[in-house]
Amino acid sequence: MKTIITSSIKKAAEFIKKGEIVAFPTETVYGLGANVYDDKAIKKIFIAKQRPQDNPLIVHISKIEQIESLVKKLNDCAKRIISEFFPGPITIVLEKNDVISELVSGGLNTIAIRMPSLELTRKFIDECGVPLAAPSANLSGSPSPTTWRHVFNDLNGRIPCILKGPECDVGIESTVVDCTKNKPVILRPGIISLEDLKRIFPDVKIYQPKKIEKPKSPGMKYRHYSPKAKVILIDTEEDFLKFKFEKERTAFIGFLKVTGIKKIKRVNDLRDYARNIFNFFRKCDEEKIKIIFCQKVPETGLGLAIMNRLTKAAHS
Repeated sequence: MKTIITSSIKKAAEFIKKGEIVAFPTETVYGLGANVYDDKAIKKIFIAKQRPQDNPLIVHISKIEQIESLVKKLNDCAKRIISEFFPGPITIVLEKNDVISELVSGGLNTIAIRMPSLELTRKFIDECGVPLAAPSANLSGSPSPTTWRHVFNDLNGRIPCILKGPECDVGIESTVVDCTKNKPVILRPGIISLEDLKRIFPDVKIYQPKKIEKPKSPGMKYRHYSPKAKVILIDTEEDFLKFKFEKERTAFIGFLKVTGIKKIKRVNDLRDYARNIFNFFRKCDEEKIKIIFCQKVPETGLGLAIMNRLTKAAHS
């Protein structure tokens, strides 16, 4: 299969209309989309990504009115999140209606929905004429793609089309909130933080897994976000110096003034950290780095989402 790279929304949408899958940009990471109502097309996503079928997909919409055709009921919890944060890097989980395939929901009775803030994405969905079911546009388990080149490196020859767009501004996946009950629960942290949600839901909680049989949200069960290099989390420069490593095969990302190794990415703030994590992981793999040291950050605000991704990468 030849993978076409195009900047034409109309050309990319033609693939969706023909029952194909297309990689497309969002403000968070690049997605790999199919017509939410086309099971044959959705199966192609799982094949291209080598993704387990019990891992649910997020449905991307361009208009709030589209939600009603996807769910059984739009409750007050979801309405408040939509009013406050849509369009944006947040996903709501609600009970799905019977039209939505279990391929989309990972075998569950729920559906995850988000409305991207990137105007290009919404225009693309409009041109497709249907909501798009879409996970990240990478091979399952590898770092999420934040540029079209990342998508091409993973999926060239596995998908027919990449809609070329800007580098992703957020750089990590959306916050996912379970709205099926009266009290919202954060299933996956993101740039819209616990503290942001507490402004409208003082009793919002973060999901604490016991044993996950079926993940309610992407990022909850399977190996995620992992470069080929070994990821080691450190607090201080003293921690860094405790390890033995080849300087030419070692990298660091964070705020510390680490020196004397091949690749260093010093970040300016937490937004900069989040934006660069996956891009840095991929660059390290290209340069055959063996060890990546990542500085820990406090697990508050955006720091919670950063540590969620780093911890999963380090434990894989």
